[in-house]
Amino acid sequence: MEVGSNEAIKQSVQAGLGLGLLSRATIEQELELKRLVVLDVADFPIMRHWYLVHRRGKRLSAVAEAFKQFTLMEAKKLLHRKLDSYAKKARRSRE
Repeated sequence: MEVGSNEAIKQSVQAGLGLGLLSRATIEQELELKRLVVLDVADFPIMRHWYLVHRRGKRLSAVAEAFKQFTLMEAKKLLHRKLDSYAKKARRSRE
């Protein structure tokens, strides 16, 4: 079955119609209320590609430029934390 929105996927899973693939941020409330559980699946999480975009030829305002720099800096920090986490898991699995 293919469902078109995150909310519809959550409702379908809660109704017992199957499994869903959603970001953790999407299901935080359902996890807290114990309506859904996260399954431990090999080779997850799936890595995604995100892009920060702006209109070609348009000069960014000072606020937009600051947001761009902040976003890029935070993305690098997040990537390093994730890579460290994966490396630790890999070391533990070899022990």
